[in-house]
Amino acid sequence: MAAQDVLGQTARLASSSALLQVLFRVVTFGLNAFTLRYLSRELIGVVNVRLTLLYSTVVFLAREAFRRACLSGSAKRNWTKTINLLWLTVPLGVFWSLILGLVWLHLLEVPDPSVVPHYQAGVVAFGLSAIIELLGEPFWVLAQAHLFVRLKVIAESLSVVSKCILTVTLVILYPQWGLYIFSLAQLLYVSVLVMCYVIYFVMFLGSPEATKKSFPVARVKALLPSFVEDETFVNWKEARLTWSFFKQSFLKQILTEGERYVMTFLNVLNFGDQGVYDIVNNLGSLVARFIFLPIEESFYVFFAKVLERGKTVKDQKQDDVAMAANVLELLLKLVLLIGLTITVFGYAYSQLALDIYGGSMLSSGTGPDLLRCYSLYVLFIAVNGVTECFTSALMCKEEVDRYNFVMLALSFIFLCISYFLTHWYGSVGFILANCFNMGIRIAHSTHYIHHYFRESTHRPLTGLLPSPALLLVYMLSAVVTAFSEVWFCCDKGWMARLIHISTGALCLAATLATMFCTETKLIHFVRSQFLSRYLKKGT
Repeated sequence: MAAQDVLGQTARLASSSALLQVLFRVVTFGLNAFTLRYLSRELIGVVNVRLTLLYSTVVFLAREAFRRACLSGSAKRNWTKTINLLWLTVPLGVFWSLILGLVWLHLLEVPDPSVVPHYQAGVVAFGLSAIIELLGEPFWVLAQAHLFVRLKVIAESLSVVSKCILTVTLVILYPQWGLYIFSLAQLLYVSVLVMCYVIYFVMFLGSPEATKKSFPVARVKALLPSFVEDETFVNWKEARLTWSFFKQSFLKQILTEGERYVMTFLNVLNFGDQGVYDIVNNLGSLVARFIFLPIEESFYVFFAKVLERGKTVKDQKQDDVAMAANVLELLLKLVLLIGLTITVFGYAYSQLALDIYGGSMLSSGTGPDLLRCYSLYVLFIAVNGVTECFTSALMCKEEVDRYNFVMLALSFIFLCISYFLTHWYGSVGFILANCFNMGIRIAHSTHYIHHYFRESTHRPLTGLLPSPALLLVYMLSAVVTAFSEVWFCCDKGWMARLIHISTGALCLAATLATMFCTETKLIHFVRSQFLSRYLKKGT
């Protein structure tokens, strides 16, 4: 396959994956809003934190290393040996399910059966669902290696839709079933997912299309483990690579799911607070997923194309340096203003948003304070995403290695700070710990950027300084909306709520008008799609 074809299909795969992430987030968002009105927050906390952590840990430890090893290099390989290696994920999944299932059942705190019924069945079902999903691993890797975009989209969409339909149906008809509802929905999800891949390959293998593509696997039987006479059962090079990745997977999983492990093993929050934290976390992360992540990923490609990694600013083409500095400055300004807007207006409208989304169960207690803190955290996420995407595109191998060591140390510090802050401030402590972690990373990245442009006339970090007039409008909006919340929200009826919303709309309009008047360079950048024009020139 030509490199250009691979690039095109990979881009389609990436786009489809991004759309799927949006679909999953929207569906989860809607499903949580629905179930909150029928089920307790303790039940949701056990499902979304405790049981989901069990499932994700088993799946990650059993297959992550195999995926990374078997998807490395060309798709042209001895697929019989690769498939044999991939089937080892199943016994490994059984092992982790048994070990972690016993931990979840006997070493962790068991929820009150009157509040969260059928916990033991839930642990068994989520552990079993991980094993069922691993049965489809050889099919998934084969499809991924050959860039079967449509298959992935259809399989994951059908499985998510099936899970949601069953969950909603059971919640309405049998809310007293408790964890049985989510256990059955999870088993249906993985069963549909695996069956989609199996059915596709049963129909595809041996077809004229497979023959035309010279697909390396000719029969369905070849997708099962098999011995080849006078040859090893697996490719030992892939096996050794898998072992190398496997040793890293423990640390990566701990760093990825650090908050959930702290909640689960250290009992810093009760199940109800865990449920509220997870819901607020999903709600707050929508902006980061939908706005900041696409910006970060796209501009990483831009900076990597325009500037050469490992070279100083003097050794680069000065026109490219000027272009990159200008884009970085405007990009920092863009995400900073988006983050400031969310922080300022998020403070006064967190309680109202949670009340509309989940009713009094979310709008009372720690929910509003959590979302207010998360609004501040969004500002940190915004700035960190852009500064890190620039540094990641420019750092040489030695700098990357040093940064990885810094990240490892930061992750350990983050876990420790999370533990202590949650003891002092409850679930808000997790978000404060995340803000601290992001702040240190921003400091590292801005130091790198300042040092990189030190020997040039460009100062892109000035993008982090909004105009004084705009800052004044932000401060006035924060004060006005805060007083509006006190006077009109949220237990004074819908008319008072509408006045509160109208006040926020007027303040937002004033903020945007000031932005258009004072940040003309940024507005021109957004309007003219500056990045896309330069990328076309680069190609």
